[in-house]
Amino acid sequence: MIDDDSMLDAQATERLIGLRMATLAKMRCMGGGPPFVKAGRRVLYRRGDLIAWLNARRVMNTTEAAHSVPRRLTDSLHESSPFENSSCGR
Repeated sequence: MIDDDSMLDAQATERLIGLRMATLAKMRCMGGGPPFVKAGRRVLYRRGDLIAWLNARRVMNTTEAAHSVPRRLTDSLHESSPFENSSCGR
């Protein structure tokens, strides 16, 4: 049995969901990515949050994807984010 509360580091998350660590870092900065926990310098992801994030982007065809999933990974599923004008990385 897999524990949904287990915590994964960015490297394990990369293997689980197939996104590069650099992409995950950009998503943490710009928004639109899965929820994460900042523990000191470490970034951790809860396995259940990753599965829920992936499931929210699950579609049956490209037409459905065009209407329900953002075109860019860093775009949120929701219309606007309070962090849209973030100065992350500057």
